[in-house]
Amino acid sequence: MIPPKNMQLIGSELAIAWEDGKESYIDSPKLRANSPSASVSGEKDIFGTQYGGEAGKDHSQVEIESWTPVGSYAFRFHFSDGHNTGIYSYDLLRKLGEL
Repeated sequence: MIPPKNMQLIGSELAIAWEDGKESYIDSPKLRANSPSASVSGEKDIFGTQYGGEAGKDHSQVEIESWTPVGSYAFRFHFSDGHNTGIYSYDLLRKLGEL
């Protein structure tokens, strides 16, 4: 797990400079749509039945308002639509920046 060295919001994109010298750019709607929270992805019961989630929801106008660190492994983002329950690990942020 490589930690970010610096993170800034440039327009509607989150720019991340990683400790290993790589850079990632993730736009706000993409970050919001890929929130790892159960309210976004839904939950499955033991039989695999999906409950909840936001499949197909339009996040194109959503902006990042702020973020806070969670321990030394993740960040919680606060979005303009009020969503703030996803905890984005460094590994997830790195993956989203590569898509």
